[in-house]
Amino acid sequence: MEKNAPELRRGWTTGACAAAAARAAYAALTGGDFPDPVTIRLPGGQTPAFALALAERGEGFCRAGVVKDAGDDPDVTHGALIVARVSRGAPGAGVTFSAGEGVGMVTRPGLPIGVGEPAINPMPRQMIREAIAAEATLRGGGGGDVHVEISIPGGEKIAERTLNARLGIIGGLSILGTTGIVTPFSCAAWISSIHRGIDVARASGLDMVAGATGSTSEAAIKALYALPDEALIDMGDFVGGMLKYLRKHPVTRVIVAGGMAKMTKLAQGLLDLHSKRGEVDLAFLAGFAKGETADAISAANSAKHAFEIAAAAGMDLAPTVADAAWRTAAQALGGTPSALEIVIFDRDGGLLARTGFRPIEG
Repeated sequence: MEKNAPELRRGWTTGACAAAAARAAYAALTGGDFPDPVTIRLPGGQTPAFALALAERGEGFCRAGVVKDAGDDPDVTHGALIVARVSRGAPGAGVTFSAGEGVGMVTRPGLPIGVGEPAINPMPRQMIREAIAAEATLRGGGGGDVHVEISIPGGEKIAERTLNARLGIIGGLSILGTTGIVTPFSCAAWISSIHRGIDVARASGLDMVAGATGSTSEAAIKALYALPDEALIDMGDFVGGMLKYLRKHPVTRVIVAGGMAKMTKLAQGLLDLHSKRGEVDLAFLAGFAKGETADAISAANSAKHAFEIAAAAGMDLAPTVADAAWRTAAQALGGTPSALEIVIFDRDGGLLARTGFRPIEG
């Protein structure tokens, strides 16, 4: 980061917004006014206040809504209205949950919430319970037996831009967040989705997963092996995040697939393939060639250009790069009973090289 770059503003998770909305709705249900702003306590002890965008009383229920502010993070749910509808529950039932409009249902095993449950994760549920309990205490105790329905108008459409359908969350978005705080441009959310994807694949009984760096390589590897969606891991640049999780949660066969540039970076030893973490090392590629070809590769404009120069000289660079990439990935997976394959595709999804599955040693 540049020294004079402005500090990025943090935001709030859907779980934090849902907890705030639920507390406001509960306050109104128990005879009070809708608190606006409404304050909640986050797992880390912070006590943010949220303005209400919706406050509604109905027959036997109250609804409150909070517009999610994701700060400076490029979050697809930024600006979404998170609504909690709170009604009386059965005595002794505690706080129960359901999914309203735009909140998904879990249809596959391997997620933190069981199949058939609304996609409201454990920590947001805890935050909602604690927010309602705090309001109940403020009002003299008791009254915590309520039903909370969380909805996100338009959430089903927004969810098309997420991995929810692949993970088996159908009909809308998830209510997420372990801290209540969104850290701008954090890798944590993406890496978490990688982990959940692996969990779903394992719980589905799959013996092979494939991580791809982008949509072209993902479509190509899916077609090559006729893989179901559950086996596809949206790895992006985070090959290290995927492999390190697979080291602790192994599957029988692992594929890492990508284009020429990304797989060259992996061959160089990089486990984070983002451009900010390192560029393609043309001198590294030139080391696989000799004489004038090596000189030309060193002066290439890009990895693609380097591969073209090698091909013009009668040299197939892709298998050599795939082998080197395999060694880097195998080291990250070391000690697992898995077999690993590296597959390289061109920009059109054409197959350039594959190592075949090789067992990881030691």
